Amino acid sequence: MIKTQIQIPDRLYHEAKRIAREREMSFAEVVRRGIECVLTVYPPNPLPAGKWSLPQPRNLGWKGLTSEQLRDLATETTTESQAKHTARRHAVR
Repeated sequence: MIKTQIQIPDRLYHEAKRIAREREMSFAEVVRRGIECVLTVYPPNPLPAGKWSLPQPRNLGWKGLTSEQLRDLATETTTESQAKHTARRHAVR
C-alpha cells in the first residue's frame, strides 16, 4: 500500500471524519472507498490522450426548425412536453 498526503477543504475533512465515526471505520478507509467510487464513474479512457477524433455525424432527421424553435424545445420541461402531446392527440380526434 502507498502512503500519501493530500490537502482537502476543512468542510470535506470534517464530513469524512463524521462518516468514519458513524460507520466505525478509519478516515483512510473512507478516503479509499471514495476513490473507489470515483473510479467506477470515470473508467479508464480507451484512447490515449491526443488520439481522440470527432465522431462521425449521424443523420437524425432535420426538422427544419429555427434557432429559436430549437432553443424552446431544448428548454421545454417534461410536463410542458406531455401537455403539448396530449393537446395534439385530443385535437386529432
